[in-house]
Amino acid sequence: MEKLTMGVMLSIISLISCFSPLHVLAQWPGGRSTRFYDFKVQTTRITKLCNTKDIVTVNGMYPGPVVYAEEDDRVIVKVTNESPYNVTIHWHGIRQRLSCWSDGPSYITQCPIQAGQSFTYEFTLVKQKGTLLWHAHVSWLRGTVYGAIVMYPKTGVPYPFTYPYEEHIIILGEYWLKDVVQLEKAVLASGGGPPPADAFTINGHPGPNYNCSSNDVYRIDVVPGKTYLLRLINAALNMENFFSIANHRMTIVEADADYTKPFATDRVMLGPGQTMNVLVTADQSIGKYSMAMGPYMSAQGVPFQNISAIAYFQYLGALPTSLSLPARLPIFNDNLAVKTVMDGLRSLKSGHVPKEIDQNLFYTVGVNVQQCHSPTPQQNCQGLNNGTMAASMNNISFVKPKISLLEAYYNRINGQFTEDFPGVPLKFYDFVNGAPNNSPNNTQSMIGTRTFVLEYGTRVQLILQDTGTVSTENHPIHLHGYSFYVVGYGSGNYNPQTAQFNLVDPPYLNTIAVPVGGWAAIRFVADNPGVWFMHCHFDIHLSWGLASAFIVKNGKGELETLPHPPADLPRC
Repeated sequence: MEKLTMGVMLSIISLISCFSPLHVLAQWPGGRSTRFYDFKVQTTRITKLCNTKDIVTVNGMYPGPVVYAEEDDRVIVKVTNESPYNVTIHWHGIRQRLSCWSDGPSYITQCPIQAGQSFTYEFTLVKQKGTLLWHAHVSWLRGTVYGAIVMYPKTGVPYPFTYPYEEHIIILGEYWLKDVVQLEKAVLASGGGPPPADAFTINGHPGPNYNCSSNDVYRIDVVPGKTYLLRLINAALNMENFFSIANHRMTIVEADADYTKPFATDRVMLGPGQTMNVLVTADQSIGKYSMAMGPYMSAQGVPFQNISAIAYFQYLGALPTSLSLPARLPIFNDNLAVKTVMDGLRSLKSGHVPKEIDQNLFYTVGVNVQQCHSPTPQQNCQGLNNGTMAASMNNISFVKPKISLLEAYYNRINGQFTEDFPGVPLKFYDFVNGAPNNSPNNTQSMIGTRTFVLEYGTRVQLILQDTGTVSTENHPIHLHGYSFYVVGYGSGNYNPQTAQFNLVDPPYLNTIAVPVGGWAAIRFVADNPGVWFMHCHFDIHLSWGLASAFIVKNGKGELETLPHPPADLPRC
């Protein structure tokens, strides 16, 4: 991740930019300028943790290339699959206005791009600026196939905060010595849980706490007295993470590519898929300061990596041999540290929250244990009490169809999905403290490819409720195609009589970390037609079925209607 000043960056952007369409409909998402990118998905040999192996990358880079653009730009990315695996790319947090075909989740909006094939993603960054990420959305390939999306404000429009001296991208990741595609297959075949990652990484570097990694360290060189903008991205696979910088405070100014009121903190927590822009001023004595990434694990009895990844925030003038000052991270299960940061998030703009609601929804999120039906239980039923692990929304584990949901919906192909996902749990109980836990006898979920249909323009309120089956846990829930207002959250069971809502300036996010043993309330207007996936961003929970999909119907006229599929849409 090279350091780049805004001036250098925008001159690069203008070089990438090829043309500006002259005649564009007033509201059609056509784009001001067009940015072209060429992604080649390929296997790349790298050496980490004393071990040389092939990983899947884009353009041989780990992390992958940065997609730079400006607000309202059109982005065109040709993805060619030169790897042996199926692949898709998801543009996490891009709202895909009238471009659902380019969203990227496999078997939801498209079939995978098969080996030797290509597909061109096209979308417009309608009123979007800030930091997001792109990542693979097939099996667990996003373990190595990921990169940053940086969307600058329009030319001449300033940031609503102190102009930084420099900007740096910081991507948090997890690294496995095992091939991640084989790892997912092995874990699902076992019926049990996943092993912890072999290392945490910062921009692909584990740092000096790991074997053979004393020189495999990311570093930012800083000028004393200057202020830096760090674009933090969590691209981890199955972990939420704390991040802090020794002796330096961070000021959060953006979350999930939406400006926030400035909030100063010593540490932040990011779930997979979450992004945050923070300002850091180099206001300490000259030296070498650690930036640390460690685990946040809210569930009981789940093994996890507890060695921190370290990078350096190094002042010019510091001796290269000087010892780094250690960064202090919260203890792994510090729920209060997570709540404190969430409490500080307030959107910079106010007055946009839907006040009237047309559709009230209530979804439970959690883990299940299914009964063992394998003839070889020793190999395949390694979950709790010799069951197999699963996960669900409203106690329904999502099963991906054989062709993409969007194609089945658009072409009216029967038998691939149903439109009967329940808007509330099939039964209510004390979700947090009285959840069934006689595994696997009363902890089973139903399975199905069930969707919930929304009319165009529906104002939705959705309560996401954590459950205590197996264990309560903080679940990072991501909704494709939309950002949403997080109007409330709390611990315990959601109670509409006592719940406190912020309808003035709630954060506007695309991924919400539903509190452990608690709930979150989100609101959005269903004004983008298509099929939109909603799922836990722990890939293990997604594989186990903690997901569902919304179908948003067309409205009236061209600007409220999903266009026809692109000609090069991959076939299954």
